[in-house]
Amino acid sequence: MATVILLRHGRSTANGSGVLAGRTPGVGLDDTGRKQAEALCRRLAGVPLAEVVCSPLERCRQTVAPLLAERGLTGTIEDRLSEVDYGEWTGRELKTLTGEPLWRVVQAHPSAAVFPGGEGLAAVQARAVAAVREHSARIIAEHGEEAVWLLCSHGDVLKAILADALGQHLDSFQRIVVDPASVSVVRYTETRPFVMRMNDHGDDFAGVVPEKPKDGTKEETSDAQVGGSTGQGSTEQGEIVR
Repeated sequence: MATVILLRHGRSTANGSGVLAGRTPGVGLDDTGRKQAEALCRRLAGVPLAEVVCSPLERCRQTVAPLLAERGLTGTIEDRLSEVDYGEWTGRELKTLTGEPLWRVVQAHPSAAVFPGGEGLAAVQARAVAAVREHSARIIAEHGEEAVWLLCSHGDVLKAILADALGQHLDSFQRIVVDPASVSVVRYTETRPFVMRMNDHGDDFAGVVPEKPKDGTKEETSDAQVGGSTGQGSTEQGEIVR
């Protein structure tokens, strides 16, 4: 069971500008975003990280830079975690886009939305989910079943990953909120993901770190806990006490 921390980049110079930045070069963190990046070291202090995998865009790389430096990690750039290619919408003001016929499709039926000269949201979900599952499998093979790793990407990309983890159709992904510098946590198993946190701005993440099995006391499984989890320190979801 690999546990992945889904991190949205900190607030960027484009956030709040009313412009759809997309993959526009040179969009980095603003002052608030830089503070959020520094705070990430404190927020995740109790979480051992096997690896950090990041979108190639500047705002994501800047967000994880302080954490990488503190942990002595290199980080892996993954193109499939890049921002949506909004095509001809890139750089346009959102107030002008709301009048486009495609805007309503993006809001109500995003699985059918394909941005002119860009990509479709269904394709975004497919590439991002494939990247998460492939990296999870690789990290388990290299670091073991209790490995925790961090993925840094963008709002719509993370919402698409979370919709898949929740078993929701992509058309429901606009119901999910992922703020800048927020953390969501998913534990992937052989049969299903378990969504443990969503849009979390706190600094207590020790509970997401899997306990190492004690010989003869418990066996990990991907079954859900009937009646609900009993919490950290007792029988966890996906565990059977012997």
